[in-house]
Formats: sequence, C-alpha cells, structure tokens
Amino acid sequence: MQLEAVSTPAVEAQVEHLIVFVARQDPPLQGGAAAAVDGALDGAVQSLAASGELTGKRGRTVVLHSLGKLPAPRAILCGVGEPEKLTLTALRNAVAGAARRARDLASGSLAIAAEGPPLEGLAGEAVGQAIAEGVLLGLYRFDRHQSPSEPANSLERVTVHGSEAAALERGIERGRIFAEAANFARDLANEPSNLLTPTELAGRASGWADASGLEAEILEEADAEQLGMGSFLGVARGSHQPAKFIVLRHRGGGDEPSLALIGKGITFDTGGISIKPAANMAAMKQDMSGAAAVIAAIGAIGRLGLPINVTALAPATENMPGGNAIKPGDVLTAMNGTTIEVLNTDAEGRLILADALAYANSLGLTPLVDVATLTGACAVALGNVATGVMGNDDALVGRLVSAGEQTGEKFWQLPMFEEYDEQIKSSVADVKNTGGRLAGAITAAKLLAKFAGETPWIHLDMAGTDDADKTSGVTVKGATGIPVRSLVQLAIDSAGDGGEGA
Repeated sequence: MQLEAVSTPAVEAQVEHLIVFVARQDPPLQGGAAAAVDGALDGAVQSLAASGELTGKRGRTVVLHSLGKLPAPRAILCGVGEPEKLTLTALRNAVAGAARRARDLASGSLAIAAEGPPLEGLAGEAVGQAIAEGVLLGLYRFDRHQSPSEPANSLERVTVHGSEAAALERGIERGRIFAEAANFARDLANEPSNLLTPTELAGRASGWADASGLEAEILEEADAEQLGMGSFLGVARGSHQPAKFIVLRHRGGGDEPSLALIGKGITFDTGGISIKPAANMAAMKQDMSGAAAVIAAIGAIGRLGLPINVTALAPATENMPGGNAIKPGDVLTAMNGTTIEVLNTDAEGRLILADALAYANSLGLTPLVDVATLTGACAVALGNVATGVMGNDDALVGRLVSAGEQTGEKFWQLPMFEEYDEQIKSSVADVKNTGGRLAGAITAAKLLAKFAGETPWIHLDMAGTDDADKTSGVTVKGATGIPVRSLVQLAIDSAGDGGEGA
C-alpha cells in the first residue's frame, strides 16, 4: 500500500473516500475538515448532528455522499469521542474502523484529514504514526488460503493531509515499520501448523532478518545437544519435525550488552502424552506467537536502525505424543545443569524457555524479556484485555508497562512472592514443571526465574491476548500481533529515543 503525507487540504483530494474526524461536543463542529465538508455540502454535517445520527462517539462512523460537491464521492465522518480525552490509542482505533468501513464500501484510494479540530492537541509526528498504524493494522486480513469468487476490495493508496507534512511523514514511516512488524507476526501465528513447521519458521525468520539488516543463525538439534539443552530437546522428542533454535541479532550499540527478546516457538501443541481435549485444539497452531513476536520485533528494530544491541532467541518445536515423547515423571536436565521433573507434558513452553534463558545468560545478554502463550491461568486471571507481566526487576517491568501505554497494548504485573517457590519444589529433581492449579501463571514464571537467575528479567504471559475472536479497532479477528509494538517501543526507550505518549 502507498501511504504518504501531503500538505494539500483533504477536501480537495481526488480519492474514492475521505475520512474526517468529528468530536463528541457541543457545538458538534468547531472548525477543521469536518466544518469544511459541512460548508461544501450545504450544512449536511450539521443536519446529521442535529438529527442525532452523527454523535462523534468514539468508533462510530457515518457515511455522507457528496453528490459531486466534493472531489471524493463519499466522506466518512469518524467519531473520536470527547476532544479532551482523545489519545493516540483512541485515534489508532478510530482510523482502523473508518478505514475498514471505506474498504467495505469500495476499492480505491483514501484521504485522511490530519490537522485542526479535534486533533490540534496532538503532535504531528505522533498523529502520523498513529494513523499509519491504524490503517495498516486495521486493514490486515489473512486470506491467502481462500479462493473467493471475486476479488476482495482493497485500498491501494492512502494520503494523510496536513500542513505539517514533514512531521506527519516521519510519523508515518515509523508507524509503517511498527505495523508491518505486527502484521508479520500475525501472518506467522495465523499460518496452519502443517505449513509453518519449525523448519519453515526458521526459514521465514532468516528471510525477515535479511530484509531487516539482521544477522541470523539457526541452531540444529545437534547444536542444541552439544550445548546441553536437554529441556528443549526433551519437548522435541515426540515430533518427526526437527527442532530449530532461531537466533537473530541486531548490532547497533557497539560494545554495550545486548537486550534479549526470547519467544516460545511451539508450532503446534497437542499437549504431548498429557494430551489436550480435541475441542479448540486447532488454536494451538498459535502456540508459537511468542516466537513470532520477538522475530517480528527485532526486524522492526533493525529497520529503525536503533543504536542498541538486541538478540532474539526463539526455540521452535512441535509438542507431539510420539513413541519417543517425554512422559509424566521423566526428568530432564537443562543447559545450566538444573534438573526438571516433568509432571505434565502440556507444561512444555516453560521447558523450552528454560534452555533459552540459560543460553541467553551464557551469552551475557541483559536484560532478558521472554514472551509466551504460557498458561491458561493467566487468561483466566486477566481475560483478553491485558498481558500478564512477572519478573525480578520492577524497573524493567515499569519500562515495559510504559511502552505499552505508548502503543496502546495493556500489561498488568502479577506478584512473585517467595511463598510461590514452594509449589514447584520436586522430591526427585531440582524443580518440577507445574505447581498445580493455584496461581498457575505465577508458578510457571517462578520456574523460568530459576533460569533467568540474577540477570534483570521479565516474563510476558500473552495466553489471553495473542488471539481475538472479533474485530474491533486495530484488532482484527485472529492473531493480534501483541506485544510486537511494545517490544519495539521498549527498545526505542532503552536506546534513549523515546516516542510520544498514548
């Protein structure tokens, strides 16, 4: 899609669709593009407001046909709510919904008015980024395996209009990088597992690395064996698909330590011998969403050329109940020598992350951020609204939460009290891989903490936020791409190049 900023008035754009923003206020129009549209259409916008059809409520759109009085045949009046409460997150979501409405109506081009009321309180570069993210995230769809009877509507060109075109353009370029990375993660997570094997995931990660200026290294099972990754390889034993350990590097910070982004890459999770119920098992193709997130995020970091060192680690395997699969009661030895009693083979994500964290420590990476669809318990606790955060460094947690506030992705910290350690003590090994039903998300994190050690570390449990069952705002049904943009923003903030607030 062609997406660019221009300085000409939006109402003069020769396009199929024109989006203008309308706030929820009295009087309903206080200048800006909406007032210009109203003037060109002989008070039609004011009439819609007087009738109650146009309220300016956040996320509501009203389509107004210009009947030849504007170059654009239709104006989409996009509500953004009370102007004093307008945030970049609200703007992203409003743009996403309006862009989808335009695409549903007709293919072609789209103009967005990006100055004057109700946007005057927001910085031009931040507005450009939010609009780009709203358009690209909101118009995402995964239809590559469908054969429609006729071509789907598409928007090929979007222009963002404002007098501060240079600032808007800078924001658009950053927003494009953020959104395209999130959409890359969505593509990976939405892909069926017979097509996205560990080998295929490694191949796509390598291609993404090449396109983003990154170094790529793929560790094979023999390499993992030599490194002593018994926990990772234990999970892989039941599958005929060879496991891959993906390593991507962005070197932008000289001799500084490297931030580690570590993602769980279970390309399909049957539960192993502790097999899952058949209902909804198809969703387990997305159990590699953590790996998708860190691979996508480091690609964006590379494209942005951030002055920071970042390493992404993504252990990738299937979890299958084959004849050679690990069994409940088995003991695995991780790379750092810690022994783990396997009580439930469906608690496998923490087993592969254990070796990934140990490997990160062996490389001297710091701080460590791991991302995983780890526990149903976290989804029960936080639903599909917030990603759980746990760790050993409250300052790092705070930085991640702040990054989420800037991107519109929500995070909530769960406690890591010492008492929870009792639940993962084993009578036959150093630890066991499940602490039971109570505090399941926390005890899973407690196991990972044994492998993070003293290195500053946080764990993101995205089991409730990796997938959406409906479309709303920038969220499209299916894989969400969370928390890609927050990981990128964390890297930006860590590099001293902070973005605008949400």
